Amino acid sequence: MNTRRKTRTVHVGRVPLGGAHPVSVQSMTNTDTRDARATLGQIAELAAAGCDIVRVAVPDETAAAALKLIVAESPLPVVADIHFDHRLALAALDAGAAKLRLNPGNIGARNCVEAVAHAARERRVPIRVGVNAGSLERDLLARVEQDEIPLGAAMAESALHEAAILERCGFEDIVVSVKASNIRATIKAYHALAARCDYPLHVGITEAGTLINGVIKSAAGIAILLAEGIGDTIRVSLTSPPVEEARVGRKLLQALEMRPYGPEIISCPTCGRTEVDVIAIAQELERRIADDEELRRAACTIAVMGCVVNGPGEARHADVGFAGGRGEGIIFSKGAKIGKVSAQDAVDRLIEEVRKLGRKAE
Repeated sequence: MNTRRKTRTVHVGRVPLGGAHPVSVQSMTNTDTRDARATLGQIAELAAAGCDIVRVAVPDETAAAALKLIVAESPLPVVADIHFDHRLALAALDAGAAKLRLNPGNIGARNCVEAVAHAARERRVPIRVGVNAGSLERDLLARVEQDEIPLGAAMAESALHEAAILERCGFEDIVVSVKASNIRATIKAYHALAARCDYPLHVGITEAGTLINGVIKSAAGIAILLAEGIGDTIRVSLTSPPVEEARVGRKLLQALEMRPYGPEIISCPTCGRTEVDVIAIAQELERRIADDEELRRAACTIAVMGCVVNGPGEARHADVGFAGGRGEGIIFSKGAKIGKVSAQDAVDRLIEEVRKLGRKAE
């Protein structure tokens, strides 16, 4: 892992971005923002899944009006996603939005941008300039299509141009993102940005796809950048319920040892030597943890192993472990054998031992 890139720090409500602060996880609701109760219900699910910041679309005045209630009752800082109309940005700021996501070049004339920048600066609300490969300015898109400039470089150029508009208005609390569905182009865009600015960077692979494909693409792209020290907040963009984005994002940070997020399940891939249903045990364990707030707070490793080759060793090295064989297995806690258990009762016994460790830690 490379040293974390140095950036300025901005605050999204109570969540700091940049500097030496932890990398945060974001998602976006897919409810109709005009339905404040439905939106708040989804935000509550995201908060329970470990999301730090939530973004909502603000396509019209009715949505902007609903934002006031959403902000007031949301357990997470709320980002307003604005396009084309600077008046919606001003309304979102009045409603208490913790951050704006917009591109200055598409919300109106210079005086419109200045009005938004002044109002955001007055409230100490940061603005994210978000450039996607699918919404490049026409001149840059033409240069990309004519092979005059690589896509990644074009996205970085666009983002810096948009950020400069805000800077000229005296606004400096800027976050930047440059996303494409192409991993290589996205990485090159962030490399270019990281070399030319000190803005905190919102990292992600946009339009990554459905759950399995989207997780793979997002993990590949985001993990590379984070390992290089690039990235201050992440969104895993999936064609799935938003709560999955938050779960994957937190697990990704946990896998990189950047932030803890509940127990880490270590389970074998199974083979012809397996004599217990490792898949069922691991999946049931994962489901039980996801549904239990106390278990989600436990910082430990749990091994679920299915044969005598690696099973005992892996189970012994984990905080809590099960090494199975012939319909039963041995339970380990902190390296010590503490008894046998049937495969049917393995999940219950593992959870019992995790709870014991949690009580000892308290």
